[in-house]
Amino acid sequence: MLLLNREDVTALLSLPDCIDAVEQVFRQHALGELPIAPGVLGAHITGGGFHIKTAALAGSPGYFAAKVNANFPGNPVSFGLPTIQGVIALFDAQCGQPLALLDSIEITILRTAAATAVAARYLARADTTTATIYGCGMQGRIHLRALMHVLPIKHVFALDVDPARARQFAQELAPELGVSITATDDLAAAVAASEVCVTCTPARQPIFPAALLHPGLFIAAVGADSPEKQELEPAVMQHSLVVVDILEQAATMGELHHAIAAGLVSSADVHASLGQVIAGQRPGRETAEQIFVFDSTGTALQDVAAAALVYERAKSTGRGMVFEFA
Repeated sequence: MLLLNREDVTALLSLPDCIDAVEQVFRQHALGELPIAPGVLGAHITGGGFHIKTAALAGSPGYFAAKVNANFPGNPVSFGLPTIQGVIALFDAQCGQPLALLDSIEITILRTAAATAVAARYLARADTTTATIYGCGMQGRIHLRALMHVLPIKHVFALDVDPARARQFAQELAPELGVSITATDDLAAAVAASEVCVTCTPARQPIFPAALLHPGLFIAAVGADSPEKQELEPAVMQHSLVVVDILEQAATMGELHHAIAAGLVSSADVHASLGQVIAGQRPGRETAEQIFVFDSTGTALQDVAAAALVYERAKSTGRGMVFEFA
């Protein structure tokens, strides 16, 4: 069995390769080629919570992955620890043999942004040059990098509840990525000038009002990965074409969940799952005027695809520490 730490994962998994792996696994899910449906279990305790997400890949060998992540928002201040920590256990799906235990932080960061990039490839305007990033932490940074792999972005507006973080985001990423980044607190003006908006915050009340919708906009709503989190005013979902990562999951813990609770939409109103769009079962963007929302709740489909890729590369390069439980 291999033990792979965050440094190993970073060395073995590039963002472009993660985007490709995530696109492939969503396509396989839509086509019914995976052995089981992805699952999720949440547990909330004082100060934070845990979730367990599971999924499997077909093939020879097939893989099963279970990710256990802890989410404690107070960690950076109270303990000097990351907000999100966890592990991914990877198994041989044919015989149940444990194959690897991987740090989950880097995989979670990359695979979340990879799904947004895949969604943008099919749902955003191909001529997108301006994007708004709301939330300038780790996810905001990796999302901008991911979007630039699939869209010709030249201008970016950066917003955060901490204005200093938005300014730092702009100062550090603009020269690195070769784009113009403006730190601002004016969401309305930023969205009006953008074709793409990513919300990647821990908000528990809507921060994006429906009044900001305009023809051609693509919104990737990333923050709502539990029933308590919410970034979009429910009417946003009512007035957009909604694409979800996993319908059942979005209906219980995503932005779709809040819109259903408000009585504005139902699961039947969802335009498609991301896999259906990738597989050509449902249309992506067909006109420049369509408004799309990608409701990204995070699924173990992404985790197992990324973890399997890391494991196979570790085996071929000799990376990681070999150990046995007995």
